[in-house]
Amino acid sequence: MKPPLRHNSVETFYEYNTGKNVGKGTPSVFWEIVPNSSECEIHTYMAGGGCSLLGKATVLMPGMGYEGVVKFVMDIMTSYGINACPPLLVGVGVGTSIDVASLLSKKALMRPLGSKNSNERAALIEKLLEDGINKIGLGPQGMSGASSVMGIHIENCARHPSVIAVAVNVGCWSHRKGHIVWDADLNFDVKSHKEFAL
Repeated sequence: MKPPLRHNSVETFYEYNTGKNVGKGTPSVFWEIVPNSSECEIHTYMAGGGCSLLGKATVLMPGMGYEGVVKFVMDIMTSYGINACPPLLVGVGVGTSIDVASLLSKKALMRPLGSKNSNERAALIEKLLEDGINKIGLGPQGMSGASSVMGIHIENCARHPSVIAVAVNVGCWSHRKGHIVWDADLNFDVKSHKEFAL
């Protein structure tokens, strides 16, 4: 049986569709070693082109503060949010460089819906951004309404004193993701799809 997936992998510069959903460097794989852990944890995320259109990053002067972070996110959402199949999950990364902030913003999309940043100040900004973006009135599928976002997730790390890097990635309404954990004995737990069995 063929999986019901549209072929979405186009080789850059040659501009041909591979017809296999894989290509040079695709799918992208990011990994990290967690100290003192014997588990292998895998998150998968399938994003469409519409939600990728909103992907933006910048480095702010520190004097712009977290108000600058909020303005950057709001500018993106008011300019491009309607094109990304809302309601959206908005991942925001805040750190010291564009590459780190971008990875953090993607990692933010992996958090469970409704979760909050453990830092109370970041959690407050999540709430303020959610309220603000919902007031834009994008609504489901950009047809207007009160529900423009499913949530705002901020992930952060320490930064250099002279910069505040911020990046935004979004997930569309379908929010296709998976999460599985293996232990050292190869027992597994499918966290995202409890009804699924291998």
